Amino acid sequence: MKSITIKGQVRESVGKKATKALRNAEQVPCVIYGGENTIHFSAPAKSFKGIVYTGDAVTATVEIEGQEPKLTILQDIQFHPVTDKILHIDLYQLSGDKPVIMEIPVKLVGSSKGVMQGGNLRHNYRKLKVKALPANLPDSIEADITEVKIGGKLFITSLEANNFEFLHPENTVIAQVKMSRNATKTDEEEAE
Repeated sequence: MKSITIKGQVRESVGKKATKALRNAEQVPCVIYGGENTIHFSAPAKSFKGIVYTGDAVTATVEIEGQEPKLTILQDIQFHPVTDKILHIDLYQLSGDKPVIMEIPVKLVGSSKGVMQGGNLRHNYRKLKVKALPANLPDSIEADITEVKIGGKLFITSLEANNFEFLHPENTVIAQVKMSRNATKTDEEEAE
């Protein structure tokens, strides 16, 4: 799994005025949960690009002055409704013996038989929630669509779950191939 490093500074005051001053200085107020104590810190907004603006599952090592580095994952993020600037970030500290819930990207592999016949592929779930120990979290989940025909669906039950569990119902459709207008016209022409 990819990992980035974020260098931050402890926040002494966590009120509205201090938070506003941080944001004006291009800093993001952050909180780390899941450890012995909740840690309030701030870091430059640009240091979060690798964890926020990516389709991959990423961990972040947070280095705060005077403390040992903490391995974390992104738990929650708040954006400004107009400017889309990051307002606040919540991180969750990982420990080797506690399972964690994380969204992992789904990558479709193979060439669907239904698409080759003219159908339209619909990728219903681009990320899936999984529960696992931090060491067992996958980088991505591969879904083989080779056998999906027109009208066919790929269910979550056909995906391999090695050392982790999916937090979705068994009837969750990951991808499906729908009949397209072009495929319908071709069928009609062949019938004539």
